[in-house]
Amino acid sequence: MRLLVLVALVVAATATTYFKETFDSSYTDRWVTSKWKQDVGQAGKWGHTAGEFYGDEEADKGLSTTQDARFYATSAKFPAFSNEGKDLVIQFSVKFPQNIDCGGGYIKVTSSELDQENFGGDSPYHIMFGPDICGSSTKKVHVIFHYPKKGENLLIKKEIRAESDRLTHVYTLIVRPDNTYEVRVDGTKRESGSLEADWDFLPAKKIKDPSVSKPSDWVDEAMIDDPEDQKPADWEDAPKTIPDPEAEQPADWDVETDGEWEAPQIDNPEYKGEWKPKRIPNPAYKGPWVHPEIDNPEYEADPNLYRYTDIGAVGIDIWQVKSGTIFDNIIITDSVAEAEAFLEETYGKNKDAEKASLDALEQKKRDEEEAERKRKEEERKAAEEASEDDEDEEDEDEEEEQHLHDDL
Repeated sequence: MRLLVLVALVVAATATTYFKETFDSSYTDRWVTSKWKQDVGQAGKWGHTAGEFYGDEEADKGLSTTQDARFYATSAKFPAFSNEGKDLVIQFSVKFPQNIDCGGGYIKVTSSELDQENFGGDSPYHIMFGPDICGSSTKKVHVIFHYPKKGENLLIKKEIRAESDRLTHVYTLIVRPDNTYEVRVDGTKRESGSLEADWDFLPAKKIKDPSVSKPSDWVDEAMIDDPEDQKPADWEDAPKTIPDPEAEQPADWDVETDGEWEAPQIDNPEYKGEWKPKRIPNPAYKGPWVHPEIDNPEYEADPNLYRYTDIGAVGIDIWQVKSGTIFDNIIITDSVAEAEAFLEETYGKNKDAEKASLDALEQKKRDEEEAERKRKEEERKAAEEASEDDEDEEDEDEEEEQHLHDDL
């Protein structure tokens, strides 16, 4: 037990949290809103809110989008560091209380050289991570790495499904110095693997031998027609359909105007189908031909796929059709344990209360809709009764007029 405690203390002492943001009232001292898209009137305004439903209003306040069909860009800097030889953990929460139809919910981690005043869609970055929602088909978690040796941004080859309900969810990316990674959602692993295998950082280790071709006499047809199978002598090549023998030309059929009458077609009871010989295993079959592979001369291993020597800023750069998204509780650290503890302090503490708050809000809405439905139904019935009373009065007036007329 004492050894475990000692190990925990050593880990805690060596762990470093480079950036942590809860978006308290002082967040504007750290974040710079970009001028990107402002000159064309397409830049949206950021808000600071917990939304309509939350666990703890102050604790759940985050950075929110406030205008529909707008671009949003803001960023914060911190002392630059390198993740060489250690874990890199990027974690944040995002909430789509507006029932998002199309928009991003991801963040970008960049170098300390980020131009914050002009940060936008074309700004260079190291890592882009988080959910992207658009319609029912696109609900994925982006994990994109910039690879300096290629000068390209590389998308993950796996599909990681994003959460698209109205509640807060936490996205965690862990990049390890052994060139492996892990993606978690709400603290639960969703995907993991090798950077080399799941991104196109490097050329393939093996390639097809260009000096070898499939032999011309290679037989890869597994089944053939039985050469001894013959068409039966009594097999009739009858047509599939025939004129209906029971059909008769209508009595009012006019050849001059309707053309020559033809009986409708029906299935031919004598039709046996097209005859085909039975299939048998091919005695000459050699199996599928496999192209031999050789080592790719262009492949060169890179033990530092994971590494960035200058990590110094985090930004949010998104487009939103329907606004209302709330970002919160960002942490960048080299300690998985620190990120897990932060998740429990924030999301773990508030998720049940937030769910209860949303349930109550939706129940209130349903109650209001039901009350409105009943009000309209009562108004409709009242209008029908009033109409019936008017009709009764009209009938009574007509009867009275008729009595007066009879008396006269």
